[in-house]
Amino acid sequence: MAIKNQLAQAKKNPMEIVFKAGEEDVKLSPSIVKNYLVSGDAERVTTQEVVMFMNLCKFQHLNPFLREAYLIKYGSQPATMVTGKAAFEKRAARCSAYAGFEAGVVVYDGEHLDYRPGALVLPSEQLVGGWADVFVKGYERPIRAVVSLEEYIGRKKDGSVNGQWASKPATMIRKVAKIQALREAFPEDFQGMYSAEEMNVSDLPEVPIDVHTEAPKPAEIPAEQPAEPMTDSTPIDADLADIMEG
Repeated sequence: MAIKNQLAQAKKNPMEIVFKAGEEDVKLSPSIVKNYLVSGDAERVTTQEVVMFMNLCKFQHLNPFLREAYLIKYGSQPATMVTGKAAFEKRAARCSAYAGFEAGVVVYDGEHLDYRPGALVLPSEQLVGGWADVFVKGYERPIRAVVSLEEYIGRKKDGSVNGQWASKPATMIRKVAKIQALREAFPEDFQGMYSAEEMNVSDLPEVPIDVHTEAPKPAEIPAEQPAEPMTDSTPIDADLADIMEG
């Protein structure tokens, strides 16, 4: 019996975590994350970034295979972690104190600011921001967030606007305001969760991932700059080990 227990412990992957996300059991390990869940340069992602992503999913019960969370890595820049738009809607609906929301845009007509519901901006008006009210049961007033367009609009190095910020700025800034209001209204439920619009990320895949049918991603970095390979046996420092065990 002792030998069987020792063999079972030896087979257990110390960097593998299993947790509930909705009704599903989600299993993550560094190799699974690298092979299936990184958008961009999977070979450049660091052990620390992978562990942080795994624990964001674990503690917030997000299923990255259903595109509820993304780990994005390009070049030597720090990885970006964003939450899928559907995950915010599901999480809000599960909050017992959540009583709906209103959101819109802030426009300037040359004389006055108008806090307008929806995302309609007339040709003669200037879009300057977005706003959102989240209603919480038991509160006399809604939790309001007002955000500036200039602070969040995605720009390239040459100053031009990229992605959907160029074609749908009113829709994008309205989403940012809504997410911020949800985070302020329910900090425990939305802690660490940031939307693609807030992080200036666009064109993320939305099709669910099936690890049983989808081939692992090939290396996406130049051959002359090999990255250190990461496997489920890659050593981690004491601080990261404590996080994994927590």
